[in-house]
Amino acid sequence: MTLDGIPLFAMLKDRLGYLADRQRLIAENVANADTPGYAPRDLKPFTIVQAGMAPAALAPVAPQTTSPMHLTGRSAKGATRAKPVAAPDSETTLNGNSVVLEEEMLKMSEARSDYDAAVGFYQKSLALLQLAVKRPGQ
Repeated sequence: MTLDGIPLFAMLKDRLGYLADRQRLIAENVANADTPGYAPRDLKPFTIVQAGMAPAALAPVAPQTTSPMHLTGRSAKGATRAKPVAAPDSETTLNGNSVVLEEEMLKMSEARSDYDAAVGFYQKSLALLQLAVKRPGQ
């Protein structure tokens, strides 16, 4: 059995691939910052459905009020989910280029920190597996 057979590792592998692709697109945006008429591109946010996990496997979690001191809120059924929307260009130069280097650098640092977190989680999960297969006392 490979690690891809374990859903956690399969999802982390897909996440790392997504983040690598996102960094490549952001690098293309920065490289074309002076290209006339170039519009920056980005990927849609990563979801568990992209990772191959069925949404039915993930039942929604509804908060429960177990004490009268708890704050009441909307249940998971009524909660609104964030949806990506197309944002208008914040800056477009006279030659039609709409790459904003500051925004691209923020996206790059976000992708890098997400990548580091996924690698760290992958390493910790692998260490747990290695600990599980060790014989007691070794």
